[in-house]
Amino acid sequence: MMNASLTRRAVLAVFFACASLLSAGAAVAEKTKVAAIYTLPVEQQWISRIHKALNAAAERGDIDYVFSENVANTDYERVMREYAEQGQQLIVGEVFGLERAARKVAKDYPGTAFLMGSSFGPVAPNFSVFDNWIHEPSYLSGMVAGAATESNVIGMVGGYAIPEVNRLMHAFMDGAREVNPDVKFIVNFIDSWYDPPKAKESAFAMMDAGADVMYAERFGVSDAAVERGVKAVGNVIDTSGDYPGTIMASALWHMEATIDKAVANVAGGSFEAADYGQYSFMAYGGGSLVMDEGLVSAETAAAVKAREAEILDGLFRVNVNDARPVSDN
Repeated sequence: MMNASLTRRAVLAVFFACASLLSAGAAVAEKTKVAAIYTLPVEQQWISRIHKALNAAAERGDIDYVFSENVANTDYERVMREYAEQGQQLIVGEVFGLERAARKVAKDYPGTAFLMGSSFGPVAPNFSVFDNWIHEPSYLSGMVAGAATESNVIGMVGGYAIPEVNRLMHAFMDGAREVNPDVKFIVNFIDSWYDPPKAKESAFAMMDAGADVMYAERFGVSDAAVERGVKAVGNVIDTSGDYPGTIMASALWHMEATIDKAVANVAGGSFEAADYGQYSFMAYGGGSLVMDEGLVSAETAAAVKAREAEILDGLFRVNVNDARPVSDN
């Protein structure tokens, strides 16, 4: 005959085992379902930062993450609706070319949270916006460039003249002027987010006109800088490993603070229409400067670090200018 205490222990063991399984199942179920929609490959610098942050959240076990890349603007609305119909709780993307369509989708799915890169504001109850507000590290990178140029001419190649690009360029220019009031700029937009040959050609033309430091907002510019033996400053991502001896500094965008805040709000049931732009500020860890001090003078490095400390302490504010930057006469 089975011992009664053994029977009780066996029953308790089964009970706790089942409880553990149920708890594990609940933990899996608690993951927030997140989908992202990208108009370009995830390798593209701007998009890569969002993708990196979402992958980090997925690796921690906070979210279940799926994504679609290379989605044409004409298909974007359809993909948004498909993800909403699938029960994705948070949909992330960028809607600069289709603001009206994206906002209509959000209105049709009030129970789904949307977090979209946008030039405009949020819309209640569920359409939130973000942007890469890295004007602060862009200013610091401009200080590096302004101190480095010997010809006093800096070339700047951009994608499109939209506020998100313009404000970073202006901040860079202001930083360069702080340390070098005589600096001049040659500015050109290639009207493409990804056309390295065209960006490279534009950079060569600027170098022919005297530029000896390049602002590499687009892929292709740093390649031109390497070929001509001039220095460059990067944007959004750190490409110094690919261009050693060329990239003096880069203004980096870190999307983790923005993504983590949005995911936490969705998981906690508190997500609402808001502007998440502030989470790209340096104070939130959303932006930073990386500097190759082997290519930057000790005096310049010290000045940049001092200004960076003032920004973080709230003692210096970088001006925001969304107007299209133009070349100096």
